[in-house]
Amino acid sequence: MISLLEGKVAEKTGDRVVLAVSGVGYEVLVPAQTLSRLPASGKPARLYTRLLMRDETMLLYGFATPDERVLFDYLITVSGVGPKLALGVLSLLTPDAVRRAVVSGDVAALTLVPGVGKKVAGRVILDLKDKIGAGIEASGTGPLAEVRDALLSLGLTAQEARDALAALAPDGERPVEELLREALRSVGR
Repeated sequence: MISLLEGKVAEKTGDRVVLAVSGVGYEVLVPAQTLSRLPASGKPARLYTRLLMRDETMLLYGFATPDERVLFDYLITVSGVGPKLALGVLSLLTPDAVRRAVVSGDVAALTLVPGVGKKVAGRVILDLKDKIGAGIEASGTGPLAEVRDALLSLGLTAQEARDALAALAPDGERPVEELLREALRSVGR
């Protein structure tokens, strides 16, 4: 199993990166948050990886931290959540935000992710509450939940709020005000 790659970034596109390791280019599917943290082409990088075999195809998934990889592993154990959807969750929500949503039963936070409806979000909460909820306080809401609530209070529909949040560039922890401004700019597009 391939669990770690260190090499130079050969190319970055959409949802994948090619990492050149000792003369071999590994194509790795990554969440948007991981992609945004990777350096420019030609610079050294490290990815924590998970190799999965699906329909006679081997796919390599990469993450910026071991914590993201662990959460990915948990997410793909949930019925109805495959690797692509798990990447979508980790593209929009930080691992801590996912944990808070699971512990607090915040279906709305999980349904911000495109492809995650109430049924799948409920299944994620039910299946993972005991596995990943230890030591996490349920009172935390996180910046994306605050932005979602603000958008809904401004009169946007749930789908419009979901689309606006999906348009946010995931570049780490930013103030809620900045996230809200960026989400509002994307509403009119």
